[in-house]
Amino acid sequence: MGEAIRRRLNDSPAARWTVLFIVATAMMMGYFVNDVMSPLETLLEAPRSQGGLGWTPSDYGFFSGAGSFINVFLLMLFFSGLILDKMGIRFTGVLACSLMVIGTLLKLYGVTTDFGPAEITVFGFQLPMSVAVSSLGFSIFGVGYEMTGITVSKAMVRWFTGHELALAMGIQLAMARLGTAAALSISAPIARHFTLSTPLLVSVAFLLIGLLAFLVFCVMDRRLDSSMPSKTSNSEEFRFSDIGMTLRNPGFWLITLFCVLFYSAVSPFLKFSTKLMVMKYGVDPDIAGFFSSIAPFGTILMTPLFGLVYDRYGKGVSLVITGALMLTAVHFSFSLPMHSATVAIALMILLSIGYSLAPAALWPCVPKIIPLKCLGTAYSMIFFIQNFGRAIIPMFVGKANETDPSYTTSMLIFGFTALGAAVTAIAMWYVDSKKGYGLQLPNIKKDKHEN
Repeated sequence: MGEAIRRRLNDSPAARWTVLFIVATAMMMGYFVNDVMSPLETLLEAPRSQGGLGWTPSDYGFFSGAGSFINVFLLMLFFSGLILDKMGIRFTGVLACSLMVIGTLLKLYGVTTDFGPAEITVFGFQLPMSVAVSSLGFSIFGVGYEMTGITVSKAMVRWFTGHELALAMGIQLAMARLGTAAALSISAPIARHFTLSTPLLVSVAFLLIGLLAFLVFCVMDRRLDSSMPSKTSNSEEFRFSDIGMTLRNPGFWLITLFCVLFYSAVSPFLKFSTKLMVMKYGVDPDIAGFFSSIAPFGTILMTPLFGLVYDRYGKGVSLVITGALMLTAVHFSFSLPMHSATVAIALMILLSIGYSLAPAALWPCVPKIIPLKCLGTAYSMIFFIQNFGRAIIPMFVGKANETDPSYTTSMLIFGFTALGAAVTAIAMWYVDSKKGYGLQLPNIKKDKHEN
């Protein structure tokens, strides 16, 4: 009986899978809001007399990149990791969810308020006030969004180490992508049948649900603390000097570079893909978002499946390489003068497979090279550097689409970015073979042996 009492709460499958569902719900709501404006580019660029805001493609490109501005230029994402490792998962998660709500309310204000002809210059861009205010709101939301991401990742490692870590991370990613797919699918129809601001009102409601879900997680996480057999030793406490240990790790830098390139070839592409389907492939605007949602919808089933493969059979880096090569092939194919909607669907299906393969294996690799005590800081540094790509690429693509409306130039930008990710993944495989991180080894077998 005494042994049963001393068992940790996360040794209970019911408890840890309940936690997964709760924190993944908070992350899913954030993903929905992050892409809720993506299918609205055409509406945003329509004149106000037609229910739009009169934005230009350059305005939309600036707004799309704004979610990373505070994280990158004010180093907030880096500090988010320090907050997470020093203050803990519960405090950081509640703060992150609250920031997402505040940022979305400000974005709603920017979209619904008539600022007249007022303009402001930001980073050399001459912006209407509606763009500037909405971008500020998206920037604040972006702080909470990325902070939520690293918090949920550390929560998964805390609750699932020694168990089905890759599968759990895969399911969490799948639920997050469900949020993205839902945003891409329903945002434009909602806006067309109601008003341009209606999807943002829905977003605020969803984020409040996510905040409540994370508060429930806080209760369960406190119970996990009380079920621990002993207090954390001093050697397991985070120190600022641990940052140097992370920075000296070549595996960390390769994973970071891969993330910059891979996600710069995916996330910004999804923000432009709805208009791509309309302009190049002649898809009806009301269903173009569905075409874009094929990629995230496909990952909902495939990401957990590939995570389970990694848990049981290993070959994590091999999965990462394969995913990056598939993404490269997709973007170069989009740059070709093919205008069939059937081709577009086939390419989006292929993209969904690559978009599932790489992340399903990549994120469970990080705890294999970074100790739990500084995992939050490591994730934040990865996401921080990754945000440079997510901030810069949309600006280049927005400019490219103004000068080359055929989308050839922008798709080549995405294609060469994905190719760089594939080369980086091959280097990761080589370093793992030399350093012995165990990135190719199964997770369940390795974790059971250590525990």
